[in-house]
Amino acid sequence: MTTISTAPVSLYGFLTPKPGHADELRSLLMDLVEPSRGHAGNLQYHLHEQEDGRFFLYEIWRSQEDLDRHNTTPLLRAFMDELPEHLEGAPEAYFGAMKSSYPAIVA
Repeated sequence: MTTISTAPVSLYGFLTPKPGHADELRSLLMDLVEPSRGHAGNLQYHLHEQEDGRFFLYEIWRSQEDLDRHNTTPLLRAFMDELPEHLEGAPEAYFGAMKSSYPAIVA
């Protein structure tokens, strides 16, 4: 199995909507998926909805630089500005470099 030479980074976590805000939060999160997948260095970008109503976001980026670049896009900045209005408490977020290898993408 071939692997890429730099360690990808992952970002994942749970977001709990305020009562009555699940639809708005779902829409905001869904609006991030396809554009984020198109950003340079994105390897994975997935949104899940848990049975308890929380949303689980899972991202893998080729490098920290790619994630940093994504975080400065107008799309993400607008999302972050609007997010607190719809969240119950702070996001439960985790971040780190991957220790397992990530398969190279073969064109």
